[in-house]
Amino acid sequence: MSFNFPHLKKLLIVLILSCFSLNCFAKDDITFANFRDIRDLNPHLYSGEMWAQNMLYESLVHYNEDGSFSPWLAESWAISNDGKTYTFKLRKDVTFSDGAKFDAHSAKLNWDAVLSNKVRHTWLEMVRLITEVKAVDDYTLQVNLSEPYYPFMIEIAVTRPMRFISPNSIIDGETKNGVKSYIGTGPYVLGDHKKDQYAVFNANPTYWGAKPILKKVTMKVIADNQSRLMALEKGEIDLIYGKNMVDADSFERFSSMDKFQTLMSKPVSSRIVLMNTTRSQLSDVNVRQAIEHIISKKDISEGIFNNSEAPADTLMATNIPYANLGLKPYEYDTKLAETLLDKAGWVKVEGNDYRQKDGKPFEITLYYDSNTASQKTIAQYMQDEFAQVGLKLNIHGEEEQGYRDRQKAGDFDMVFDISWGTPYDPQSFLSGMKLPVYGDYMAQQGLKEKPQIDASISKALISTDEKERQDLFRYVLETLHNEAVYIPLTYERNRAIAVKTLKGIEFAPSQFDIPFEKMHF
Repeated sequence: MSFNFPHLKKLLIVLILSCFSLNCFAKDDITFANFRDIRDLNPHLYSGEMWAQNMLYESLVHYNEDGSFSPWLAESWAISNDGKTYTFKLRKDVTFSDGAKFDAHSAKLNWDAVLSNKVRHTWLEMVRLITEVKAVDDYTLQVNLSEPYYPFMIEIAVTRPMRFISPNSIIDGETKNGVKSYIGTGPYVLGDHKKDQYAVFNANPTYWGAKPILKKVTMKVIADNQSRLMALEKGEIDLIYGKNMVDADSFERFSSMDKFQTLMSKPVSSRIVLMNTTRSQLSDVNVRQAIEHIISKKDISEGIFNNSEAPADTLMATNIPYANLGLKPYEYDTKLAETLLDKAGWVKVEGNDYRQKDGKPFEITLYYDSNTASQKTIAQYMQDEFAQVGLKLNIHGEEEQGYRDRQKAGDFDMVFDISWGTPYDPQSFLSGMKLPVYGDYMAQQGLKEKPQIDASISKALISTDEKERQDLFRYVLETLHNEAVYIPLTYERNRAIAVKTLKGIEFAPSQFDIPFEKMHF
């Protein structure tokens, strides 16, 4: 027998090239960095990482980028003529990853658990309005409301709290005090997890839908911005993803490197500073308007974000529903600011660096999240701008939990904040202003219009008259704008830096999700 080695060599090369074209050797796992641990992934509570909850748990419907809805765990749905009853026909081929059946009974068990913890979910008007969740039969779920509620479909589509966990994870019909395990119907299951170090998500072998190409997703906790970038350059991770996970300069640097790709989403939310109207120095609208005029959003956009975030003229961008109102932006104008400060009684006194009123100097503090590098940079810029017109601004960074607790308690003069972006804006963001769940409620207490603001939000959410709803939202957004409660800075974008071999990187309608199920090498 004779061997034609050149022929075999050629055949081997053809086979190898064919295999590459068919992805025989394609990598099927990914490692990415997050700035903190995944924490509590109970889908009915709010302390876990939303991107992780989104990998494990699913909703009845998908919210699409164009504002429409498509089937998910529900195959179809119907809405009664009075807008008070929603009937969902559920898929019959779905199980939780522990083998438990997903049906109308397990769906009802989940939503009843959420409703039994209403006090925690008061920011969702929907939770207050649901009167009954009923399993009509094994695969028909009916939800009855006391009043029509136009954002209902949006609020059941978002990542929490109306998603589904295995009945075996629920403790005596409740989830408000914790769950036994994090078991959902989603494309991934949680594997090995070492707190504050890493978490592994494996593809769900029994998933009812299209199987993800990436079989394993490993999250490494890397708190420091520069350490994350170094890990990417060294090949220790494949992806950095998120609004505040990379600074603008580093993003620009990586965009010119051959080994990496950079991606940026459309504007997703508003980066803002919230002013507390109950504080004596900020109780006068003239002072708040003056502060609006001493902040150059253009300088922040260009100097801090390299034009990657556009200057924000209003609290919400004009592409947000009900927000295109023709409001006049507060232009950068230090002369006008000084006139307004004089009008408010805060005057320059010879020999003093800072303006005074009734013998007391103007001094307030701006709080920022020390985990968000851009907030510190903006705070330092604002500190300089304040000094130019004779106002003293102290800046103080805190770890996220302390920072959030301070917001909720209203224990601040000024604090950084964000709108929630699509699909939460405007309805969920405005609804959250009515109760002390975030800083907005406390910050607005100094406004005489506060009762009417809250009443208008409530009425808009249940109105079936489109013109009435628009008028109510206009009143709320115009009033907050004219009263200068919020300083809109820029419109945020989601960012991603990845190795060039990673494909299918997309940005979801919600800024908090990472669609790993679409990624592949």
